[in-house]
Amino acid sequence: MNTSWTIVPFEELSVRDLHAVLKLRVDVFVVEQTCPYAEVDGQDPQATHVLGKDDAGTLIAYARVLPPDAHGVPHIGRVVVHPDHRGHDLGRAVMRVCLEELQRRNGSRRSAISAQAHLQGLYASLGYLVTSEIYMWDGIPHVDMALT
Repeated sequence: MNTSWTIVPFEELSVRDLHAVLKLRVDVFVVEQTCPYAEVDGQDPQATHVLGKDDAGTLIAYARVLPPDAHGVPHIGRVVVHPDHRGHDLGRAVMRVCLEELQRRNGSRRSAISAQAHLQGLYASLGYLVTSEIYMWDGIPHVDMALT
């Protein structure tokens, strides 16, 4: 399976791509994980969006990169893989694309994530270190991690 990657600011997302992004995020984070929360959080307009599509043009992986915070650290979030495409290392692939984009833009892969606790191993394999205790966020155990 080939995956084509697109990296765009919010303003360059097509209406169809924006719909696909929001649908995938809601389908996974709200419906599948039975976690009612404000998925559309107002941060998308400031983010860079990383979209992975299959050969048919279907969105199968996604993440967003938020600009550096007050401490100068960008945040990668909303990392999601379509349920029908899990088990093919797409989570790691979308993270690698995000990290390459950070390197290209900032000269560094330095970044932070708020990881679902069960995915610590994935992020650790990319060099992230745990920086917090496990905490509940919208009913799901999370842990903060950073790549320095």
